[in-house]
Amino acid sequence: MTNERLERIIGILSDAFFPIIKAGLTYTVPLTLITFALGLSLAFITALARLSDFAILRAIARFYVWVFRGTPLLVQLFILFYGFPSLGITLDPFPTAIIGFTLNKGAYSSEIIRAAILSIPKGQSEAAYSINMTKWQAMRRIILPQAVRVAIPPLGNSFISLIKDTSLAATITVTEMFQKGQQVAAVTYEPLWLYIEVAFVYLVFSTFLSYFQSKLEIHYERNIAK
Repeated sequence: MTNERLERIIGILSDAFFPIIKAGLTYTVPLTLITFALGLSLAFITALARLSDFAILRAIARFYVWVFRGTPLLVQLFILFYGFPSLGITLDPFPTAIIGFTLNKGAYSSEIIRAAILSIPKGQSEAAYSINMTKWQAMRRIILPQAVRVAIPPLGNSFISLIKDTSLAATITVTEMFQKGQQVAAVTYEPLWLYIEVAFVYLVFSTFLSYFQSKLEIHYERNIAK
């Protein structure tokens, strides 16, 4: 590689770095946070429905999880963005991404939450019932606090995975980090180095989230120890 080419590549990467970061802060991070919050809420409701005494709720929740865990996220996004207009339903790219990621992550996270709840020994809920707690009181006061500690590591991994999965939003024209990298690469004809730069930014974001996850786990471990 000649010095002239090296200087050109460095110049392109320098010029592209802040637009990529801006795209990350404008679209990637908000998309991740909004989707995770909504997906977690949906997952909690779905997990409780799966554990419900009502057969119809269990069936609906099971069907939802089956569909969204059994089909690719990319296909789900394409159905929402490119397929729904044929039914007269047209959504903007960013709301489409939020809906698609929320439904997908809600299905996966619901199984994490359900497994965490089921991991708590039945004797604890039986002890709660013996002192006249209702099922909901036992769930809220006894089961869920312990289930949260169990669920944090896999949910943290799911959150970190989500920030990387948001790159799929580029396929429905959301101008997040990967899309911005593609746009710059199309103009500069240096896809290799630009995609490496985009990968580096994703790595930085994921590393920060991993650090936050470890601190959260330590916090809950200390609370349990007390």
